Amino acid sequence: MITSLTYIIPSLCCYYFIFCLSVLANTRTSHLIPYNDHCTSVAPESISPLRSYNYSIPLLVTNYYTGGDKLLGRRPSEKPHYFITKSLKLQITRNDPHKFEALLSIRSPYGYYSYGGSFFNRTGTHRAGPITFVLSGFWLESSRELCMVGSSFWLSEEGQTVNLDAALNLKFADRKNPTILSSFVSGILKSMANSSANFDPLLIFGFPVLPLYGYSLVSRELDEGFDGEIDISRNKSLYLESSEFCSMVSGRYFVFEMIYAAECKNMNLTSRNCSPLGGDGLLLPSFVSLDMIQCSADQRKVRYTVRFRNITRGVFYEDFDPVWTLIAEGSWDETKCRIIIVACRISNAVDGCMIRLSLSYPATWTTRDDAKVVGHIWTNTTVNDPMYFRKINVRSSDENDMAVFPGLRYEYTEFDRVQKFCRVVENNTNIYPKGNSLDMKFDIYVGNSKRQLFASGDAMPISVGNEFYGIFPENILEEYPLNISYKIGVRPFRKIKFDKLFPSLYSSMNLRSRVEITAEGVYDARNGRLCMVGCRKLFSYNNKNPTTNVSTDCEIIVNFEFSPLDARRECLVRGIIRSTRAKIDPLYFEDMSVLSATFYRKLAKQSERRIEMEIVMALISSTFTCVFVGLQLAHVKRDPSLLPFVSLVMVVVLSLGHMIQLVLNFNASFRSSRQVRTLSSGLFLGANELTATMAVTMVSFLMEMRLLGLVWAAKRHSSDGNEKGLWFDERKACFFSVLMCICGVYFLGELRLSYAGLILGGFLVPQVLFNIFTGSTEKALAECFYVGMSAIRLAPHAYVSGTGYYYAKIRTGEFYSITWGVAIRCGIVVLAVIVYLQQRYGGCCIIPRRFRRL
Repeated sequence: MITSLTYIIPSLCCYYFIFCLSVLANTRTSHLIPYNDHCTSVAPESISPLRSYNYSIPLLVTNYYTGGDKLLGRRPSEKPHYFITKSLKLQITRNDPHKFEALLSIRSPYGYYSYGGSFFNRTGTHRAGPITFVLSGFWLESSRELCMVGSSFWLSEEGQTVNLDAALNLKFADRKNPTILSSFVSGILKSMANSSANFDPLLIFGFPVLPLYGYSLVSRELDEGFDGEIDISRNKSLYLESSEFCSMVSGRYFVFEMIYAAECKNMNLTSRNCSPLGGDGLLLPSFVSLDMIQCSADQRKVRYTVRFRNITRGVFYEDFDPVWTLIAEGSWDETKCRIIIVACRISNAVDGCMIRLSLSYPATWTTRDDAKVVGHIWTNTTVNDPMYFRKINVRSSDENDMAVFPGLRYEYTEFDRVQKFCRVVENNTNIYPKGNSLDMKFDIYVGNSKRQLFASGDAMPISVGNEFYGIFPENILEEYPLNISYKIGVRPFRKIKFDKLFPSLYSSMNLRSRVEITAEGVYDARNGRLCMVGCRKLFSYNNKNPTTNVSTDCEIIVNFEFSPLDARRECLVRGIIRSTRAKIDPLYFEDMSVLSATFYRKLAKQSERRIEMEIVMALISSTFTCVFVGLQLAHVKRDPSLLPFVSLVMVVVLSLGHMIQLVLNFNASFRSSRQVRTLSSGLFLGANELTATMAVTMVSFLMEMRLLGLVWAAKRHSSDGNEKGLWFDERKACFFSVLMCICGVYFLGELRLSYAGLILGGFLVPQVLFNIFTGSTEKALAECFYVGMSAIRLAPHAYVSGTGYYYAKIRTGEFYSITWGVAIRCGIVVLAVIVYLQQRYGGCCIIPRRFRRL
């Protein structure tokens, strides 16, 4: 310990000394950089000590910055396995009477975390953390501007340490009387010309929460009469109350797909006035997201950053582009039941507040249209303006979960198609889940026509009858058949090339890499049949070469068959998703078979009780094993001369059985990071119960090994000639025992997997053979030992007969079936009786007299 400290303490002191030198070098360098050459026009160097001392600079933490490619690197061509959220932080470290000092920390978004927790940039070179600049400068309160100069050490891509000199210029938001044009932070970090390493300018933006924000722009628009078409009529739109306003104007469902005019979709032609970014319209964003900055529930007003995006798959990258970003404020329009939004371009905030958005919440969902929010984007500029663009319709994407808004209802519109494809099925006497029970939602595995699984997913009811699923208590509805609607999601496995396996379905993959089908139909709880017709969306961002103009494919049939509630098979729901189109149709897809991956909740509760019983049985059987082996040890201790007459093969079989059980338990405990073990019921055995079972099994194994050692030593050290003959009899018993095992494996065929359990149940067979060959009448085995161990081997089969459940996970027709259960129980009892007779009347008493001489 002292030797280790001798090496550690000097190393720590050395690192601390180097760190202090680097900080001092950075501070000294920042003082040597001429401030007036870079900041005089922004915030002149102060002479009066009070100029800087009386004011405080807000903390700036943001991820809205771009540029600095040489400093931060470029986005890799492929998404990294571990994407790091970029961040920029400016923190004042000293506010003395003359100037401010601060630390500016910048983290690049393009990097990886290794398994050891270290940070690696895109080229694989090691970087200890974010780049940190030590800065000093002055603050001008009248214009709320800050200018600072400083430097930082940086590890270049070539692995060389260079010094970076930079100047930071920031304009902060107005906190006293903020408007939309003065509500955000903007600035730039520039490399100095005389720096040893130059980097591209870094543009910085921030959007802080401002308690005194007045929403003046949107309020004026609302008073003057907001232009624009109404998305849906007032009586078909939801009304947002103050209490729910802020929760309903943010979240996942505020990512919208942009639907352009027909003349804008043909990218082979120059379509002017199509893009909200301006220009010739050749770059058309696919999505727009509204990220909430702050919300006022009382006023029902909200601030957003509006970000146009152009992606095709997966989560949004953390890239930020001022040209693609707007700052906006919105308000609830009481008269027309909609949200109106006024947006400004942050790249041209002076005259760029001409973009308008209008959003409404449909009061009705259908299979063909389940958008949570719909609306459109337009501009107030004239056609001749270079920033003019055509009106763009928007609708919430399927990125969101199924949020049920107050006042929303589902309308069934596919009755004719349901009657056409869904036939009436005869009822049976089994009991199936109710339509509004929790068993109606389940996880699924999806396979193709070749029975190859390629995806997983889930099936969730949307509505049952006239109410949304989950709103009312279970088992209230008694209507047969029952109207029902579903949302079915399918997510391909990572290594599956879905665009090649199901090319037509690839066009329906949403931002979460899921194909979602909305379906409605009828469910009959008298026979467990669910038949529906469904629709899937065709997203424009997945159709690079579209062959059709339709936006949905509603030629889909979904059939599910539920198992009875008392079913004991693992797959409780089977079904198929089928396209009714012709095979030559470009939207046709092959049949998808569906299997459920869950248990009924009633069965789960029964399994919990059953699992408790199985745990108790396992602990009791292991405990009694210890007791019975202990009694056998005490029996041979009282009379050591009996040890040579105990079959060595019998003790080996018992020891191997408990050793295998012990190894499996150890494997189960180390295989799972959560320290749980999956049982045959699909539930989990906790770590405490597993540890107790392992401890008792270990004691049993050690006691059996002790008995094995005593028997081996007694047979080995016997000097009597008769007892030496016992070795020959032991070999004969071993030979016939092994021969019986080999014959069993050969003739039983498919049952050989559970044959090991049968061998352990017949542990007395070697002792019976050994007694026959020796003809001994010695009571080598204590009666409580072989009777007790036989009872332990009978317990699993008695459990199966009494409860109908399998104590072990086996297939139908193996040794725990009814026929084999009776045969094995009889066999175990017969072996125990034979040992009793042999130890009372001689080993050959069970053989007819005419055959004893053989």
